Amino acid sequence: MGNRNVVIVDYGLGNLHSVNKAVALVGGNPVITGDKEIIAAAEKLILPGVGAFGDCMANLEKAGVIPVIKEYIAADKPFLGICLGMQVLFEESEEAPGVKGLGVFPGKVVLIPTSLKIPHMGWNQLNLKTASPLLTGSEGQYVYFVHSYCCRPEDRALITSVCDYGTEIVASVGRGNISGVQFHPEKSSEVGLSMLKRFVNL
Repeated sequence: MGNRNVVIVDYGLGNLHSVNKAVALVGGNPVITGDKEIIAAAEKLILPGVGAFGDCMANLEKAGVIPVIKEYIAADKPFLGICLGMQVLFEESEEAPGVKGLGVFPGKVVLIPTSLKIPHMGWNQLNLKTASPLLTGSEGQYVYFVHSYCCRPEDRALITSVCDYGTEIVASVGRGNISGVQFHPEKSSEVGLSMLKRFVNL
């Protein structure tokens, strides 16, 4: 079953407690921290996110954890970015011109190009694109979204699922042990909890 300890990065933003509760509910041992040494030593790492791209990157930089997170991801250890935590894996965002993301994946984050109401808020259906260790059995399932910006990966092979909101929205990305989800698994009922359980069990 492996190590069930899951470090949740605390950088002053994000839905820390709902993620913490959900991880514990599926059998994980969550630790919320901004401590660089604990983050570096993590067996599994979650970067949650609610708020703005610029604020997120500024807070991560202030906390001094950007190099630590990049090194962790480069080691291909289990990593999950949630919502804004997925967006900052890319190079830049229209939400914060001139602010660099983590640059793990090539591409940028753009305002959702849709005639429908923004933010995209509520339940939407997943269409799986490529294999992901977290998404097994999730084809056609509904998960919960709250966002105004969406990811545009340069490499479409990174896209593990999409959904429709008057345009195709990248719902999740992944490569190796690195995963990002635009939706909130911790708010997505049994479907989302199943995904978090798979992450805990990696």
